[in-house]
Order: sequence, then C-alpha cells, then structure tokens
Amino acid sequence: MILLVVLAFLVHEAWPVLNGTGWLRFFADENWHPLENRFGLAPMLWATLAAALGAVLLAAPVGLAGAIFTCFYAPSFVAKLYRVVLALLAGIPSVVYGLWGLTVLVPLIARWRPPGASLLAAILILALMIVPTVALTSSSALHAVPRSLLHGAAALGLTRKGVVLGVAVPAARTGIFSGIFLATARALGETMAVLMVAGNVAQNPSGLFEPVRTLTANIALEMAYATGAHRAGLFASGVLLTLLVLILAWMGARIAETARHAG
Repeated sequence: MILLVVLAFLVHEAWPVLNGTGWLRFFADENWHPLENRFGLAPMLWATLAAALGAVLLAAPVGLAGAIFTCFYAPSFVAKLYRVVLALLAGIPSVVYGLWGLTVLVPLIARWRPPGASLLAAILILALMIVPTVALTSSSALHAVPRSLLHGAAALGLTRKGVVLGVAVPAARTGIFSGIFLATARALGETMAVLMVAGNVAQNPSGLFEPVRTLTANIALEMAYATGAHRAGLFASGVLLTLLVLILAWMGARIAETARHAG
C-alpha cells in the first residue's frame, strides 16, 4: 500500500507535464531546457543506466570473488576481518564517497583526460559503493548452500575449484543474483556521490570521459527552485526511477521463480 501511495503521488505531481507533452516524447526528447518548456529526460536516463550498468559490471565480479575468498579460501580470522571491513564500507555515507571522489579520483582522471568529472568517475564511485552489497549478499548465499552438497562433490573427486565453481556458486545463484539486483537498485538511486563527481551536464553520454547528469542528480540540483511545469518534470524523473526499480524487482522475482522450478 505504501508503494502504491508513493507511486500514485509521483504520477499525480508529474501528470501536468506528462499529459501536456506526451509520455513518449517526454522520455525520448534529448533536450532538458525548463525555461523553454522542454523536459526531455533521455540524456539523463541514458546516463543513469550507463553509470549503474558500468558500476555493476565492475562490482559484481569483485564482490563475488571476495565472497568466494571469505567462504572457501581465507583463514577464519581473515574472513572475519574482511566481513567487518565490508560492513564498514557499506555504512559509510554516500557524501563521504563523493567527497573522496571529488578531491582524489576526479583530479586523477583529469590528469589523464580532462575535465575529470565524468561518467567514468561516476562508474568508479558507484562500483566502490556497491561492492560491499554484492560481497555480503553473495557470502550469505554461499554460506546457505548445504554442507552435505559440498562434501558429496568433494567425495566424488572434485577439486576445491571444481566444488566452488561447479557446485557452490550454481547452488547459490538465486541469492547472488538478488544481491546484484539490490546493488543495481542502489546504483540507480544514488544521488550525492554521483552529483559530486559526474559533472552534471545534461547530455547523452558519448564517452567515459564526458560529463553527464543522472536523474537523481537532476532532481537534487533543481527541485529547490522548480515551479509549475518544471517541478512536474522533476517528479516525472521520480516516476521513471521508480519504474526502473520495479522492473529490477520483477526481474529478480522471475529469476528466483525460475531457480525454484529448476531446483
């Protein structure tokens, strides 16, 4: 009910501009010029998807590798320390990540290819932020695999690598994918860190080193002074973000259902 109320509120607030310009044009137009009553979200939509996808492509293998290391290879004290560090990383406020990215990461990228504040900086910051989520959820999924299944695979002569990659990871795939989807949702909804390092130029991402603006950053930058159709356009950004997260949730549910039927 809370989800329905929130979604209904967003659609109600965004309806003046959605009804006035048309849904397809609103989400396909490449120009965001509120003073000219042009509220195209396409550049920010593509920037949001590119930043989230790039971050997940980096964070998913790193997080899964860390989970495999702690569950099957690391000594107990190392594994415990590693989980503590991951928990601390997951609890750091996003603005702190953004501050580090702005003062350290962006200047490093600028030395390589100006201006530094770019899609690449956003991807790297988001990847750093969601690695703990992927690692912790994957570790929990791997720990939930029945020990008897692993012992049976080892008794058949499989090496440790064979047991891990051939038995444990496939058996835990539902939990692993759930963690990846959860991390993707966080990457899509992240605001402050991305706002501080992405450059905030409303343009289609044409390269990793180009400044971009995400949907969340657009809302944070302009909501304080937006009125009328401009304000409705920002609420439409919220509608689009909510729909993206709902699609992720549906995909996660489908994968879990398929895994149950396969099992």
